[in-house]
Amino acid sequence: MVDYSKWKNIEISDDEDDTHPNIDTPSLFRWRHQARVERMAEMDKEKDEFKKKRQSFQARLMDVKERISKKDGDEKALKKELEKIENEGKELDRVENEMLKKEKKTPWNVDTISKPGFEKTVINKKAGRKPDENLSEEEREQRMKQFVKDNEKLCKQYGMLRKYDDSKRFLQEHLELVGEETANYLVIWSINLEMEEKHELMAHVAHQCICMQYILELAKQLDVDPRACVSSFFSKIQHCIPEYRAQFESEIEGFKARIQKRAQEKIAEAVAQAEEEERKERMGPGGLDPADVFESLPDELKACFESRDVELLQKTIAAMPVDVAKYHMKRCVDSGLWVPNAADLADDKDDEEPEEAAAAEEKEKTDDAKSEKTKEEPIYTGVSTDDVD
Repeated sequence: MVDYSKWKNIEISDDEDDTHPNIDTPSLFRWRHQARVERMAEMDKEKDEFKKKRQSFQARLMDVKERISKKDGDEKALKKELEKIENEGKELDRVENEMLKKEKKTPWNVDTISKPGFEKTVINKKAGRKPDENLSEEEREQRMKQFVKDNEKLCKQYGMLRKYDDSKRFLQEHLELVGEETANYLVIWSINLEMEEKHELMAHVAHQCICMQYILELAKQLDVDPRACVSSFFSKIQHCIPEYRAQFESEIEGFKARIQKRAQEKIAEAVAQAEEEERKERMGPGGLDPADVFESLPDELKACFESRDVELLQKTIAAMPVDVAKYHMKRCVDSGLWVPNAADLADDKDDEEPEEAAAAEEKEKTDDAKSEKTKEEPIYTGVSTDDVD
């Protein structure tokens, strides 16, 4: 049979009792609550004092028993002290029983009617940073190419955003963009825009790139994953002190200056490469540039080549010293400015033309014969023997 007697003596809540209309109810509730709290504090104090006395009794009892067993001191006096301590223990037992009876008679209240069955504290651990992978340059390049292939459209969308709130929301929706790869892509994009003379758009993309770099730097300082720093960075940059804002703007200006310098260098490299390819294309059979050779010729030879007068060239060469004439003419041949025996080559070409015409005529007759045969036996293209039953 269940004993319900323990539920009969319960101290009701401070705000549930009905009071007389003439009584100040809030004051009465405060007094009741204060009195109950004081009683509980006094009982806790008594328990603490009793606990200290019990610990002192146990320590003295063990010390005396140990001294008696080792016969350390007057045995009669030790036994008398032991008897005194045991009497104190009996008194402590009596006090403990009284305290238990008193606690049992104490009405339950909202603080003592129940106790937690178990407690558990869970502390969220910050996400750690991604470990630095020991990748080779080839592997890093391959990973970058794959990232651009998968996320180029998203990177450009982020680069075009203008408001901090929009950038924050976009990165939180696409956390895969928060990393070194996005910052590197924005740097390359900024350089290309500057080379295309889209200066305003470059400045805007540079701003977004610096935001990403600040997020990565904040994650490095806190030793956490960069994805955990998106919200904190944008909150900080929107409500930052003037000094932090000035440092941020200075970083953007410095970054744009570096982008402009790098774009100019790449343009100069592209121009130099184009000129080099053009120079290679006009190289003569001897590996000399005709433009350079022409500039090194004497004025009288330059006049001959400019007028394309062969007779004048022959007279000029005949009037020059033999070694000088050989030197300049050899350079002209190696650069392609002068082709020796060009007339003989032209005659050979003319002799080859009748032979080519005869071969073409013979081929035409052969084609006519084949066409006649085709008329007699039609051929169905696209059909093989496998298609015929």
